[in-house]
Amino acid sequence: MILVGLTGGIGAGKSAVSLQLASHGAIVIDADVIVRELQLPGQQVFADIVQRFGPEVVAPSGHLDRAALAARVFGDAEALADLNRIVHPAVGREMMRRIDDQRSTTNVVVLDVPLLVENPRTGLCGTVVVDLDPEVAVERLVAQRGYTEEEARSRIARQASRKARRSVADWIIDNSGSRLDLARQVGLAWRWMCSLPPADADAGRVVTASDS
Repeated sequence: MILVGLTGGIGAGKSAVSLQLASHGAIVIDADVIVRELQLPGQQVFADIVQRFGPEVVAPSGHLDRAALAARVFGDAEALADLNRIVHPAVGREMMRRIDDQRSTTNVVVLDVPLLVENPRTGLCGTVVVDLDPEVAVERLVAQRGYTEEEARSRIARQASRKARRSVADWIIDNSGSRLDLARQVGLAWRWMCSLPPADADAGRVVTASDS
């Protein structure tokens, strides 16, 4: 298994890169997708969120009302910390289970993790960063996702800085150009990934104090 980290700031286009890598043959383990799966009704994470934040975060359909939950934790550090304590350990366990399923293969496995800088992983064969000027990211978040400018800037500010992400990159994809240019860069990144040596047996764990 070749294990590669993929990250990028909100609005940078990481998801588009992830989809293109999957089309090349990568096995993508997407932290955001896992979060959504674990927050479905019937899952323990869903139950714990409702217990902590109340029925007002449940939509009429019975599913989690993500907008209501986001509004509940926005600007409330304690509430956000509680949500993270519910979600992050469960997501981490599921990511490790999926990594373990791939260890004996020769696949290129991509860990698509928004907060990879904040929560680094051991033994990655390489790290790809999708890079974009934060001002352009703000424009895209407002135009494409309906955020207000204040919301966009606040979300960007809560993540690692552009400089911090670039500092951990082994390969940078610049997403300031056209879709055709992005596809060209992803193709080059894919060829680089395929050339990497395989990961160590315990690769993929979240780095802890004992690893330093």
